[in-house]
Amino acid sequence: MELVSKGSLSKFDMNEILNCMHCGFCLPACPTYRQMGMEFASPRGRIALMKGVAKEELAVDAEFEHHMNLCLGCRACETACPAGVPYGSLVETAREMVEDQKRDSAKPSVMKTVVFDKLFKNPQRFKQLGTALWAAQSVGLQTLADKTGLIKVLPRPMAEMQKAVDKIASPIARKKREPVMKSGQANALKIGFFSGCIMDVMFFETNQATASLLQKAGCDVLFVQEQVCCGALHAHAGEKDGAIELAKRNIEAFEQAEVDFIVNNAGGCGSALKEYHHWFHDQPEWQQRAMNFVAKMRDANELLAELPPLTFSKRIEAKVTYQDSCHLAHGQGVRNQPRQLIQRIPGVEYIEMNDADSCCGSAGIYNITNYEMSMDILDDKMKQVEQTKAHYIVTTNPGCLLQMKNGIIRAGLQGKMEAMHVMDLLARAL
Repeated sequence: MELVSKGSLSKFDMNEILNCMHCGFCLPACPTYRQMGMEFASPRGRIALMKGVAKEELAVDAEFEHHMNLCLGCRACETACPAGVPYGSLVETAREMVEDQKRDSAKPSVMKTVVFDKLFKNPQRFKQLGTALWAAQSVGLQTLADKTGLIKVLPRPMAEMQKAVDKIASPIARKKREPVMKSGQANALKIGFFSGCIMDVMFFETNQATASLLQKAGCDVLFVQEQVCCGALHAHAGEKDGAIELAKRNIEAFEQAEVDFIVNNAGGCGSALKEYHHWFHDQPEWQQRAMNFVAKMRDANELLAELPPLTFSKRIEAKVTYQDSCHLAHGQGVRNQPRQLIQRIPGVEYIEMNDADSCCGSAGIYNITNYEMSMDILDDKMKQVEQTKAHYIVTTNPGCLLQMKNGIIRAGLQGKMEAMHVMDLLARAL
């Protein structure tokens, strides 16, 4: 494959690449390096490859693509890095260059077009997908496929992950949602709730629980109808133009809503939403609007920890441990708030897990595109989970939640442990 053109090379910020001092602090923090022990599987090694490409000494070829896509994008290296290298943006730029190269040499795959252009850009299609999943569960197709072995026609990653999918909310339940949930308090904060695409289909009840918690904390919660996918999956996959298009639609939607805060409950979405202003370096007008958007953005844990404490009426006599969402902990720096909220629940015995902020292997769609590596990382994570002897493992991201549910199945812990979103645990105590 030919070397990339100088036009593509300009996408790398050489100053950011040169900030890497090659000190190696990132190595023990990196899940793929811990699994493989190879330099190319580390942030430092990948940055060296990026430097080679930026200096036109290496090509943007299949090998470069493989090394960039092997990264989970967990950003634990950013927490470990003493020089503050923005590795997350560097690897997204590398993937963007890979996708640019592919577009120049071949047509995009039908599957990629369907997922990124037809599905994630259209909220209505996501709702239709949710209805289809609900119907399949309701008539027993999922159970039948499991019992008869028909599920094996699916690729192994999808066949295994579907076992972790809970009951999808019915179309009737989704239609009953009030567009505004009033707290009844004077001078209440007006919250624009970012419901997300996957969250609002597969974890509709979690979204409802989050909105209810905010309402009980004295906020008026508005479900902004014109919102779309956050764009995180597009950005992580190198589809930057698609990510920017979605960001603009969200900025406009929440501008019109005129809310005090924008709140989400998915670590991966929140990290992207809080970084919108970095996506518009060459569009000053949009960058300022993005900065206004970002200034209002809060994770649900973050805001609930700032508001007057909730009054819990139910004790939960159980051991609880917490698995950090990588993008909540490393991307947003939100670590203590979820733990504080959990420990406020009467009856809970909180147990801190070893390496709680190490990646579980979900990483968006990594557990589908890099299945074996993802499962190796998950199995290592479950060893730490088992040591806590917790009844509940809670997390703050849909991908992490599905991964932990799958981990419980793989570890044979069904009936002994339950994985749930921290908002669902808090709502259960109310």
